[in-house]
Amino acid sequence: MSDSESTVDSPNRPTPLGRNERRVLGVLVEKAKTTPDNYPMSIAAIVAGSNQKSNRSPVMQLDEDDVQMALNTLKALGAAREIQGTSRVAKFRHVAYEWFAVDAGGVALMAELLLRGPQTLGELRTRASRMHDLPDLETVAAIIATLQSKGLVQAMTPPGRGQTFAHALYPPDEQRYLAAKVDKMDSGSDDDAPAGKAMVTSKSPEHESRLAAVEARLEELQMRLDELESRLES
Repeated sequence: MSDSESTVDSPNRPTPLGRNERRVLGVLVEKAKTTPDNYPMSIAAIVAGSNQKSNRSPVMQLDEDDVQMALNTLKALGAAREIQGTSRVAKFRHVAYEWFAVDAGGVALMAELLLRGPQTLGELRTRASRMHDLPDLETVAAIIATLQSKGLVQAMTPPGRGQTFAHALYPPDEQRYLAAKVDKMDSGSDDDAPAGKAMVTSKSPEHESRLAAVEARLEELQMRLDELESRLES
């Protein structure tokens, strides 16, 4: 069965998810895109993907019980499913296309936001391109606008250079904490900088794009190391 096949009705509004559930759902979507030969995934594989150091913020240390409980919640919400096969090891797949009611580009951007948190359009384009072709920033902006219209994505900073977006699946307490953190960063950025330094530290879109590309390459290399270590350990 294809991971994009429609099997459940989409929710009327986004369902807030806890940190563990967000990480597990993001991992299922990411691995379905980047390592399809190893998908659907076992709990052990999901643990390894959840705890890898690349393309994750924050870095977490989940165990099998944490992942199993997160999967139970996701299954109850209709966002994940257990696959019955010939193997005695249980395997799991996401149902994100139907749960979010979005296409492949929307699912890729949602997964990136779930795995790494708030990001700019340039960062999202560079990092999510490993899961879906995103030829330019206009394409990313159009997808983000669609996700915003569905209540799945929120703008965390005002429009303009370096505008940051986040998913809208945070529970109320985390949402308040995130909003306060962003407000503090915005209000303190200019006041805390030495006089005359503001223009020096600002980044052009080209600078941001190049920096994001370098970070994405480093993350890809780290991801390969993490997967190799996981295979060696198993």
